[in-house]
Amino acid sequence: RTITESESTPKADGFFMPAEFAPQDRVWMGWPHRTDTWAHGAKPAQKQYAAIARAIAEFTPVVMCANEDDYANCKAVFEDDENVTVIEMTTDDAWFRDTAATYVINGKGEKRANHWHFNAYGGFIDGLYFPWDKDDQVAQKICEMADVDSYRTEGFVLEGGSIHSDGQGTILVTESCLLSAGRNPELTKEEIEERLLSYLGGKKVIWLPRGIYNDETNEHVDNICAFTAPGHVVLAWTDDEADPQYELSMACLKALEASVDACGRRLQVH
Repeated sequence: RTITESESTPKADGFFMPAEFAPQDRVWMGWPHRTDTWAHGAKPAQKQYAAIARAIAEFTPVVMCANEDDYANCKAVFEDDENVTVIEMTTDDAWFRDTAATYVINGKGEKRANHWHFNAYGGFIDGLYFPWDKDDQVAQKICEMADVDSYRTEGFVLEGGSIHSDGQGTILVTESCLLSAGRNPELTKEEIEERLLSYLGGKKVIWLPRGIYNDETNEHVDNICAFTAPGHVVLAWTDDEADPQYELSMACLKALEASVDACGRRLQVH
């Protein structure tokens, strides 16, 4: 069948982003290869990615996507791992959490996905590499291989690591990332929030002011705060007031303590 990219939105169609801790059918990973991102020819990074893939594969099938030049080597690495499938896919870098599809479900066993626009964390303003066109195609390729219909958010820049869901309508983001000049400068905060709720089937966005000090993604939420269960979050923290992170984490704590989730619960911060 033809895989379609819908003009509608997930929310309009009854779909929503599940929680990070919800059951998964499969995990997609990209094989590291960029020598300007990864030290020593990316070999140490490949070793670590292989270890991560094997740990996941004990419970969940993994698809590892390798560039053409790395395909034979990657295939050899996993030749004894029956739960890891290696396929060839051209990428600019290996950050599949950010470039791959964001799945949405409807609670009736159906799934679709969002194909966000990706510009390497800020495009020509403060992006981390160029070009990024192959990474911008990753989500679409995954949707076609997984036989999943998708929503293309043409022109709306977002990375998977910049959003977090409790699966019950609450979305966590950071202002420093989503309001950065290199992402969607033509949109107001309110317009960005409206897009998030439409494409993630959400009811409420909780905006944290900051993320991790010196995080080159403009402070993705996934490094600072995450839902561990509905109503519960874990927050990156330091007790050292002289640490530059202290002020950033404290600002997030105040924002979390002042918030309720989409279901009206006060958040338990760990």
